[in-house]
Amino acid sequence: MSRLVAALAFVIGVGAYTYYTVGHASLTLMMAAVFGAYMAMNIGANDVANNVGPAVGSRAMSMLTAILIAAVFEAAGAIIAGGEVVSTIKDGIIDPAKLADAQTFIWLMMAALLAAALWLNVATASGAPVSTTHSIVGAVLGAGIAAAGMDIANWAKVGQIVASWVISPVLGGIIAAAFLYLVKRTITYRSDLRAAAVQMVPLLVGLMVWMFSTYLILKGLKQLVVVEFWPALMIGLVIGAVVLVLVRVRLKAVSHRLESDKNAVNKLFVIPLVFSAALLSFAHGSNDVANAIGPLAAINDALMGSEIHGKAAIPAWIMWMGALGLSIGLALYGPKLIRTVGSEITEMDEMRAYCIAMAAAVTVILASKLGLPVSTTHIAIGAVFGVGFLREYLKANYQRVIEDIILHHRDQGADEESVRIFLAQFEVAPVEQKSLMLKELKARGKRGESQFSKAERKGLGKVHKENLVKRALVVRVIAAWIITVPASALLAAFLYYTIRGFMLP
Repeated sequence: MSRLVAALAFVIGVGAYTYYTVGHASLTLMMAAVFGAYMAMNIGANDVANNVGPAVGSRAMSMLTAILIAAVFEAAGAIIAGGEVVSTIKDGIIDPAKLADAQTFIWLMMAALLAAALWLNVATASGAPVSTTHSIVGAVLGAGIAAAGMDIANWAKVGQIVASWVISPVLGGIIAAAFLYLVKRTITYRSDLRAAAVQMVPLLVGLMVWMFSTYLILKGLKQLVVVEFWPALMIGLVIGAVVLVLVRVRLKAVSHRLESDKNAVNKLFVIPLVFSAALLSFAHGSNDVANAIGPLAAINDALMGSEIHGKAAIPAWIMWMGALGLSIGLALYGPKLIRTVGSEITEMDEMRAYCIAMAAAVTVILASKLGLPVSTTHIAIGAVFGVGFLREYLKANYQRVIEDIILHHRDQGADEESVRIFLAQFEVAPVEQKSLMLKELKARGKRGESQFSKAERKGLGKVHKENLVKRALVVRVIAAWIITVPASALLAAFLYYTIRGFMLP
């Protein structure tokens, strides 16, 4: 109840401020501001979880720390790098020239804002992280069709958005899984984890700084300064190289105090994860605040000039409203989605969270260069899926290997103690040594029959998989992705007719 009261207080406060202090204020602008504030809070509640969820799930930072960092950097990104103008039609999804007049455009934008916000609210309540960009695009599309018919839509853009449903999570998942496999091969599968960590962690952190610097230059600061792809990549490379050297020097100096186990290696990724959460939040605030304030700025611009423009100036009060809305929504309702992303889909640790953060940055950079339509939400969740499914595959493969060892020793008449000793040696052996042990084992004889039936083994395998990646949650999230655009479009069309009915004399 206290969260609801705080949210209502913010929305009502925005409406009152707009009505009593903005020079050209009207009832229409006040209602639009209320819808924009509601949308900003829902973006904060749903979308920001992707930036900090893995770090919280891995226990690199607490929930309170994550909320404070994300709230500050989301607001900073919106205010500092949100830009002075915004596109009035998100992603060019409709052609405003086909609208009858500015009043129709205003009603359309009001319906789109409210519909997108309502859909995000439903998704957040159900624990499904969805794309806020897809929500507002679907809402603009639905309200536009309701206002001017099917011809107003840019169906090529719609096709790109549909393509992003597949491209974004698949790219994110593949890249995250590739990074996790790299980390396992170069660090956790080694017999001397300390030596491997001293060698590889500086490279991994330097690579992370390179990618995140490039990501910030290309996406987070694009409203302040325009830098082309290759110069941005080179600037990021220089920064990453400097950090690599500093981390290597520092790690070598303290390596004698580093334990040679996985937990100690995981702790080396804590500080990089804190910085990645902050930078992702900054870039998200600078980019996605437009989903809340873009339609509001367009309405404000249309009310001032009675015309529809392709770009609209963003008054300071609108920018501050969007920034505060993101932070307030995150603080009040963000923890639910943070837990979903961070721990409910699959178990998280610092190295897995690192791989997910890297996947988010690398995928956006790659998509930017190739001109591919991607959703940062879908990338992040796809990366979580990728990490979980890779763990599932590796665990299942390992269990098959263990079963082969047990069966072979049983055929050879070995006692349980010798089997236990062999498995203990196999557990700690590096990857190359494991391969040699298996070749030697299989060369000694054929496998015997398992003590479990095929049906029993399949049942055990299903239980094992369900513990690594929650299938029901995967289905729920994918279903929410698929219906986001049509659901927000239908809702916006209904709201457009409702608003027009109220507004017409």
